[in-house]
Amino acid sequence: MSSASLSVASPSGRGGGSKASPSSSAPQTAEAVAKRLQSELMSMMAGASGGGGGPSVSAFPEGDSLMLWRGTVEGPACSPYETLTYRLSLKFPAEYPYKAPVVKFETPCFHPNVDAHGNICLDVLKEKWSAALSVRTVLLSVQALLAEPNNESPLNVVAARLWDDGEEYRKVLHKKYQDGVA
Repeated sequence: MSSASLSVASPSGRGGGSKASPSSSAPQTAEAVAKRLQSELMSMMAGASGGGGGPSVSAFPEGDSLMLWRGTVEGPACSPYETLTYRLSLKFPAEYPYKAPVVKFETPCFHPNVDAHGNICLDVLKEKWSAALSVRTVLLSVQALLAEPNNESPLNVVAARLWDDGEEYRKVLHKKYQDGVA
């Protein structure tokens, strides 16, 4: 996929965006957002083709827009999610990377920190967001969350209550996963 085939619309929807003067603290231009996302795409592609058997996460733009990506996260080893693969959507705001992307599970996910609509309660997507984070680090954080939920702040109370009963949790999880992907 060539970078020329991808586009980023400005908040006004007309493309482009105004350039801020060096002394201005104006928001990033659409071109700067596109450059950052293209760089992250190249990094994700290099990581995917690098071999090395690293963590199994990936993400790529959907269609011609750089502002909406589809990600994949494989369940972490030695967790109830170990054999499962999840699809996620990543929607980037015009202020990216200074504002976090909206990340949601597209594959139904039974988890203490994921609600029935796929919304994720994860600090790096909220108050702990930093412009130093990347698509890869976000996906790795989601992957880590699967194995280590924050049961003190559940979006899914049923999953939080079941978490300590590993066998029952795994049984319910796999049933819901199969029902969701069937």
